Amino acid sequence: MSNQVLLAGVIGDPIAHSKSPALHGHWLRRYGIEGYYVPLHVTHENLPKVLKTLPKMGFKGVNVTIPHKEQALSLADSVTDRAALIGAANTLTYTSSGTMQADNTDGVGFIANIRQAVPDWVAGTGPAMVLGAGGASRAILSALLSEGAPRVILANRTRARAEALREKLGARVELLDWHRIADALSEVHTVVNTTSLGMTGSQPLHIDLSRVRPGTVAADLVYTPLMTDFLLNAEAAGCRVVDGLGMLLHQAAPGFERWFGKRPVVDEELRQAVLAS
Repeated sequence: MSNQVLLAGVIGDPIAHSKSPALHGHWLRRYGIEGYYVPLHVTHENLPKVLKTLPKMGFKGVNVTIPHKEQALSLADSVTDRAALIGAANTLTYTSSGTMQADNTDGVGFIANIRQAVPDWVAGTGPAMVLGAGGASRAILSALLSEGAPRVILANRTRARAEALREKLGARVELLDWHRIADALSEVHTVVNTTSLGMTGSQPLHIDLSRVRPGTVAADLVYTPLMTDFLLNAEAAGCRVVDGLGMLLHQAAPGFERWFGKRPVVDEELRQAVLAS
């Protein structure tokens, strides 16, 4: 135990709903670390000033959530390759000199979540399908391609956004019209919903899963509710399903290790603590 109280947090607008304080708080208590992880409500216009001030207050770093991920990347002094490719940052770390490094751990969190839930999953087994072309989609596409998926079929209701992602990530991304999703499901070994459809308070995700192959891995980034209608229907169709909570837990681990000096474990005890928060 040192004399220094370690500080980190999460920045967003809004931020009161975030489960990250409960997540990191559980780890701090588990490992007996003298530190705090706090929610910080910061508006767009105040973000540059806040990010410059935090290291002067003793912060080791912060997570960044909606709507600040792209702006945070542009404000960083250095950027990891994966954050540059994704075009957004979710993890900021301050060096001893006060400079700020931006990273994006969403993709590694997504992959770790699938591997924990489906240990025999291999991205290279066959094509994947990603639903949605928003901010989270780029991280998932990049992660699947990096893991060896031979191609990723991208379906989005607005084709222009999907075309922009293909231009950024390359020819292994194939575009698919939204109304043709059902036709292509028989080709894929992994299907991922990156949209907010199906989230509590949002519109439902209506997907015909009658042609999906049994054993296909179906993942949803939504975790409220934990089992979305998409996952329930996929499970009924014989898919192996992966909920979105695990991605939240796994993406947090690299930042916790950098800020608090301990590589944390993602396990059922952590899941239950976060669900109870």
